[in-house]
Amino acid sequence: MSSSAPGRVREVTSFANPLIKDIKGLALKKNRDEARVFLAEGLKLVIEALDQGWTVKTLVLAKTALGNPLAEKTAARVIAAGGDVLEVPEKLMAAITRRDNPQLVAAVISQRLSSLSSFRPSGNDVYVALDRVRDPGNLGTIIRTADAVGAKGVILVGDTTDPFSMETVRATMGSVFAMPLARAGEADLIGWMKAFPGLSAGTHLKGAVDYRKPDYAGKPVLLVMGNEQQGLTEALAGACKALVRIPQAGKADSLNLAVATAVMLYEIRRSALGLEDRP
Repeated sequence: MSSSAPGRVREVTSFANPLIKDIKGLALKKNRDEARVFLAEGLKLVIEALDQGWTVKTLVLAKTALGNPLAEKTAARVIAAGGDVLEVPEKLMAAITRRDNPQLVAAVISQRLSSLSSFRPSGNDVYVALDRVRDPGNLGTIIRTADAVGAKGVILVGDTTDPFSMETVRATMGSVFAMPLARAGEADLIGWMKAFPGLSAGTHLKGAVDYRKPDYAGKPVLLVMGNEQQGLTEALAGACKALVRIPQAGKADSLNLAVATAVMLYEIRRSALGLEDRP
């Protein structure tokens, strides 16, 4: 991806500028993967990225954000760290973010992924493995929920949607910068599960155990959730030490994946979050 000299502030007004074309191109996964960067919108997300130590390569500021003390302080942080700042009219910001009412701040940020081997569960650590999740909103919401309950990492299994797409990043509300993410093939995850020192639990249509029955407290837990349409593969289901179901009383045949994951995570973390039933 093209870039200006480190630490520079530049004014850009043309849609034809190569920098703008490169940033707009990050809407495509192949361009994000090639450059190993992604686009995040909003001053809150950019500050979260900087606070968590992520590399902001380029900060894009709408001219209407100039004069905002927090935006200018953030720009100074980016420049001090060697990044660039582009000042653009709002029409360019709208083209970059593909929104009618765009944020006044966006940033090109270097991608960061952990290795599965770096996840070393102990104590009452919780991890989430997601098998071929296809919806960016679901993935972003799950990352946000995992962050909220204090999970230690999210494992993206197989052909899972890109965690660095604009839609996913937006749905995480900044949690993408706080939650370690790792990619793994199904066989790699199953191998990791064999050595998992606690309970691996998956939701499954054939799960005979109510999700509230297993004892999740005081041990590492791996929650394994399947694809929105197909659920878990038989191989992953077979690798779980427990298969559970969430009871339903209505006519719906299933819960939304992000909702089901949230239900499971809060049950798993019931003790750690002080949610035990009161007498």
